[in-house]
Amino acid sequence: MAESRVAPDRPTVFVLSGGGNQAVSQVGMLRALFERGIVPDVVIGTSAGALNGAVVAHRPTMDAVDHLEGVWQSIQGKEIFPGNRVTRAWNVLRRGTSLMPSDGLAQLIDTVSTARTFADLAVPLRVVTCDLTSGSEVVFCRGPLAPPLLASAALPGVFPPVPYAGRLLVDGGVVNSVPISHAAAGKPARIFVCNVSGGGRPMHRAPRSPLDVVMRSFSIARNQRFQLELAHLRHTAEVTILPRPTDDRDLLDFSDAHRLIDEAYRMATGVLEHRQPVETMQRPHRRRVPWRRRTAA
Repeated sequence: MAESRVAPDRPTVFVLSGGGNQAVSQVGMLRALFERGIVPDVVIGTSAGALNGAVVAHRPTMDAVDHLEGVWQSIQGKEIFPGNRVTRAWNVLRRGTSLMPSDGLAQLIDTVSTARTFADLAVPLRVVTCDLTSGSEVVFCRGPLAPPLLASAALPGVFPPVPYAGRLLVDGGVVNSVPISHAAAGKPARIFVCNVSGGGRPMHRAPRSPLDVVMRSFSIARNQRFQLELAHLRHTAEVTILPRPTDDRDLLDFSDAHRLIDEAYRMATGVLEHRQPVETMQRPHRRRVPWRRRTAA
């Protein structure tokens, strides 16, 4: 049964976490949401979640989800992560700033959506990045779309930092992998969280590479912030967290997309069918100390 759009005074917000190749599962989550007529008024994304979010914000329809599914099923790891162990080791020895170039990632961003600026989008999008120099969280909501998306997915050490808007930017997941805090910036809302970062769940296999160790360590650290912000938001908004399937692939592996999308869809469907609406409470009249962040003009 389709669910009607909520009134403007209670916006629907989609929050899409970072997670690299694991963001494929967000496609199944989005399919379950759109099937029920749950359409975003605002989309907030980090890293690969920002890329998925840009497609949905441009065309908030099931057609966009179909397009995303096709994109994820066609991605080849060697296109995004070119080279081999020898070339990556050479990049380290020559004191480069990354293991590999981001040309493949930039090409993916350029082809996945026809939107070129934030103004082209049908619904507002917030893209989270990190200023490598200051350590600040920088959120983009206007201007060209490609540079913030590239920066938001520029995993430190793996891809080079992105110079843009007078800053040196890297993956937004460094500071805010699940950017749920931005969903609380306006009116009390109902929030759907597509979190695939996985920091709160145990690994089902031993790390296979240094990148595995780095990714797992980051996800554990970032999950602490998410849990703190979630505890606060449960008193001010209706929050639904969609579960993610177990994904034991390493960072460079983009196989098995169809199975992961289907499994994420089934899991999300189960949650949404049994979701009990919760009355939004008024925001407490106490002063909050916000996380240190800046919103780019």
